Amino acid sequence: MGSLITTVLVVSGLGALLALLLYLIAKKFNVEEDPRIDQVEKMLPGANCGGCGFAGCRGMSEALVKRDDISSLYCPVGGAECMKSVASFLGKAAPEREPMVAVVRCAGSCANRPKTNQFDGAKSCLVASSLYAGETGCSFGCLGLGDCAAKCEFDALHINPETGLPEVDEEKCTACGACVKACPKMIIELRKKAPKGRKIYVSCVNKAKGAVARKACKVACIGCGKCAKVCPFEAITVENNLAYIDFTKCKMCRKCVVECPMGAIVEFGFPPRKVVEEPQSAKTE
Repeated sequence: MGSLITTVLVVSGLGALLALLLYLIAKKFNVEEDPRIDQVEKMLPGANCGGCGFAGCRGMSEALVKRDDISSLYCPVGGAECMKSVASFLGKAAPEREPMVAVVRCAGSCANRPKTNQFDGAKSCLVASSLYAGETGCSFGCLGLGDCAAKCEFDALHINPETGLPEVDEEKCTACGACVKACPKMIIELRKKAPKGRKIYVSCVNKAKGAVARKACKVACIGCGKCAKVCPFEAITVENNLAYIDFTKCKMCRKCVVECPMGAIVEFGFPPRKVVEEPQSAKTE
């Protein structure tokens, strides 16, 4: 009985000693956290989407508090107003950035890009792209299995069952970039969000030569260069048989849209074009 009590007392004493030791170590190496970090985190949307470049809002808030220059930091979900509020609270200059929106650069719908085979594996673009070129003659375009939609935390992207292509809801899109990272074919990019949802871009990423691209898809870019020649703002470049419109230079004159022989350049948000009627005299001749 005496040995049992002795054992209990020794174990209890050892436990108390270890607890005291851990307490002293914790006190010695304790790093006090800036209380502003918690406050800034509450000011952020709390989406934890990673669009800011950090794993979550906590990492973003720590960077905002600790860095003197926060011009390179931006929360795409909260936007300009959120960043102004945070910057004002911290007494720093608010970063400025134009609103962005996700754009799907592929018009290879079921009608434009007929299937030549059927994939029976896992319904994942990442899996499919690692195994073969795709269900159509175009090895560059959308696979349509919805990895981008699955990664969207804001219900802003869905696969259209008729076209087989993803569609972006601009009102819900926060430009977090999750869909961009999820697409193994890299057909989704963030572009400037223009007033009234207006957009002009080359809806194709096919880098094959003209004849091959045309055979694979009815609206593929064939790299003819006509759009670049007609652009008065030098906003269009053609590399690797593919045209690209730089949205920072594009003034939306729409000359390239008319000039493209394949219809690979698309326009959204513009009023209908005026139909120029022929003179009456020309009709009668």
